[in-house]
Amino acid sequence: MQTDHTHPSLHPDEIPPGVQEVILPSGERALAYSTSPTTPSAVPTSMAPQPIPTWAKSTALLAPTIGGGIALAAVGLSAAAPGLEAASHALWSTVALIATGGAAAAAVIGRARGRIIAAQREMGRPHIIQHITAIGFFGRANGTIHHR
Repeated sequence: MQTDHTHPSLHPDEIPPGVQEVILPSGERALAYSTSPTTPSAVPTSMAPQPIPTWAKSTALLAPTIGGGIALAAVGLSAAAPGLEAASHALWSTVALIATGGAAAAAVIGRARGRIIAAQREMGRPHIIQHITAIGFFGRANGTIHHR
């Protein structure tokens, strides 16, 4: 019993592009992907010029503008470098002046407090010292107070 494996031939309009009907060595007809176009009309004879997309135009116009801006920024920084260096020196000298002023103020306040405490001792005012201790983070605090 022999069966016929041949399929009916397809109309050329029913075959999708890139596919062609071939005859196998056994005599069967089959559809296969083609590596070359099946009809000469499928290949365009001349390439029509395509319009340039808007995003490409805007990018092409922005590229030199951005590059020019970066170049101008570099020129501006190189011109401003001496002024920036002088400003940094001025800022560091200001920091040093503030630190020196703070140390001087601490020394003056320390001397003034010493004189005030000495004057209070001479006047007979008591000097109170407290010692407070606690064991643990939430431990109960104990303290002593000494009068001098």
